[in-house]
Amino acid sequence: MATFLSKLGRFAFRRRGLVVLLWLLALVGVGVAASTAAAPPADTFSMPGTESQKAFDLLQEKFPDARADGAAARVVIRAPGAEKITSPARKAQVDELVKDLSRAPQVARVAGPFEANAVSGDGTTAYAYVTYKTRATELTDAAHDGLADALEDARHAGLAVEAGGDAVKIEQAMSGTGEKIGILVSAVVLLLTFGSLVAAGMPLLTAVIGVGIGVSGIAALGSTLGLSSTTSMLAMMIGLAVGIDYALFIVSRYRSEITEGRERAEAASRAVGTAGSAVVFAGLTVIIALAGLAVVNVPMLTKMGLTAAGTVAIAVLVAITLVPALLGFAPVRVLARRDRKQHTGKPLSKRQQRKADRRAARGKPNLGARWAGFVLRHPVAVLLLGVMSLGAVAVPAASLELGLPGEGSMAPHTTQRKAYDMLSDAFGPGFNGPLTVTVEAQDAKTAAERVRTALETVRGVDAVSPATVNASGDTALVTVVPATGPTDGRTEELVRSLRGMTGGLETRSGATEILVAGQTAMFIDFSQTLDDALLPYLALVVGLAFLLLMLVFRSVLVPLKAALGFLLSVSAALGAVVAVFQWGWLAELFGVDQPGPVMSTLPIFMIGVVFGLAMDYEVFLVSRMREAYVHGARPAEAVVTGFRYGGRVVSAAAIIMTSVFSGFIVEDNDFVKMIGFGLAAAVLFDAFVVRMALVPALFALLGKSAWWLPKWLDRLLPNIDVEGEKLSRQPVAPSERSMRSARSEREDHFVG
Repeated sequence: MATFLSKLGRFAFRRRGLVVLLWLLALVGVGVAASTAAAPPADTFSMPGTESQKAFDLLQEKFPDARADGAAARVVIRAPGAEKITSPARKAQVDELVKDLSRAPQVARVAGPFEANAVSGDGTTAYAYVTYKTRATELTDAAHDGLADALEDARHAGLAVEAGGDAVKIEQAMSGTGEKIGILVSAVVLLLTFGSLVAAGMPLLTAVIGVGIGVSGIAALGSTLGLSSTTSMLAMMIGLAVGIDYALFIVSRYRSEITEGRERAEAASRAVGTAGSAVVFAGLTVIIALAGLAVVNVPMLTKMGLTAAGTVAIAVLVAITLVPALLGFAPVRVLARRDRKQHTGKPLSKRQQRKADRRAARGKPNLGARWAGFVLRHPVAVLLLGVMSLGAVAVPAASLELGLPGEGSMAPHTTQRKAYDMLSDAFGPGFNGPLTVTVEAQDAKTAAERVRTALETVRGVDAVSPATVNASGDTALVTVVPATGPTDGRTEELVRSLRGMTGGLETRSGATEILVAGQTAMFIDFSQTLDDALLPYLALVVGLAFLLLMLVFRSVLVPLKAALGFLLSVSAALGAVVAVFQWGWLAELFGVDQPGPVMSTLPIFMIGVVFGLAMDYEVFLVSRMREAYVHGARPAEAVVTGFRYGGRVVSAAAIIMTSVFSGFIVEDNDFVKMIGFGLAAAVLFDAFVVRMALVPALFALLGKSAWWLPKWLDRLLPNIDVEGEKLSRQPVAPSERSMRSARSEREDHFVG
């Protein structure tokens, strides 16, 4: 592996013009394809194999005119003060509101409160139901404006009017602020790390090119593969972070090789052969973790995981080809200003060289080496402190409550939340989360009425609507209003109870099949889907990554402690998410309007992404230790060497990745805000506690045992030479500086 990549790096460095041209052509080509491609499809959410999905598909088939997937809005109207909404004056205003709603674009039908008997018992509150001809994601701005204008006119007339439903526009679009903040902070960190504008700009430029190709590719294939516009969200977030980090490691290793006296092309070759090998295998762990989301069997998550994995693959290719090509255009300018003279100016005399060597010998170990030395002297204390700290932060994760986003969890100032509260006050808490019961039978009307009579006697049911039968008479629809709210545990128990009695109801009513769906039922099915997929997903991702790391490090214990460290960091990150987004700690600081349950997709989402990123730092840091150990260093010396050369770079990479993820916290989209916070916290915990503290402490305690591998397994595993052992056996080409010095000595001798 190292030999192949070193040849690739040398080729890219020498044929830099061709390599850069090919990448630019790829960027332009994919960009043109994206701009000319058909519009991406609308966002859809499905859960194959669940009862909720089966009921949804049945409604679409048996009630085509109802457009089960069509957008809808529920407009809640309340009379001011103690007035009744049924008074002649207020009734006329409500009728005018219904007419205004009917005239709005894309509206299919408006069911007024008086024709649908949608007036509260005290006569103060009513609601109108607006259905649209298309999905919520396909509504035009004119349709949204028509709804908003109708509500505003009714408010001017003196009514309290709010609206909920998927037809109401949610102001949570991605503003792009997150990416800008992440790039800005990354630029500052890179500049401080490298001390060179060119070196700082190179990872940013290559990361933007990689993300541009990835996101444009998603847009170009959107209509063909069914990728919605939101599919690229994760690809952009992960691609930008790993793209900067991967280029950072290649550039940093090149600078180290140059300062050790390598010729420029040789330095690029060895940088790609060593650090590039770590990049390839770190990228593979991220790709495995993201692509493994397909195990969950939720198409939306599968598409997001696969597209993000594709973007990471592009980032790896950019790092091992485009980065060395760009180094060829600025082989010396990537060095810090103080180091450039040694490689561009007049060669040092023998006396000056001896002085420089003595100064270097007297130089103090850098911060990374000093930190590693401290941990090696106090491994038990560092290990206990690190584990206890992460354990304390992880405590809130034990109280994790999962939920799907709903109007009841929106900020109190939104019209959706106001409408939700008005309906709960006037019609009962269960009114916002009705259950849908579908009844299939030869005589669906008779069977549905029998089912309706039986459901009315069930404890926890507040009301049951009359059955609605389709045109062919073989399917009926019954709406059940629970006595408790959609997020109440008792509503969940009611759903399970209703589903448990459907078998007996089918026998008594003559129905062939009865299905229970609705918001709470969908949440139960979704949670069950995630629970069923969690263990297979962990087994797949951790198992494949364990084998990959065992190949890289030729060790059993190194991959094992890497996986255990990941569990610590992801548990601590989930604990931080619960404390902020569920309990409301520091909610104002992070812009959390309404604390509530954590998004149900977040845990498995974080497990996949954080595992891949955690293995990134493991590979980057420990591969340098492995390299030193293979070349003859003692275990403790190998740890110090790894931190001397990798500690600063890994710290910079972690700060960059944290800043990229933290930038997304300022977005208005709740899911993006939550995952940005969770990933930023996970990277901080994993990089600075697990990898920078617990890993060297464990190496200190394990000694040579850390690199133990059974002999029979060592013979079975292929040697992929990630540490570049074969490269060290190759003859080293003399540096340009030494060649200039030799020429100068020959000239002086000739003149003399």
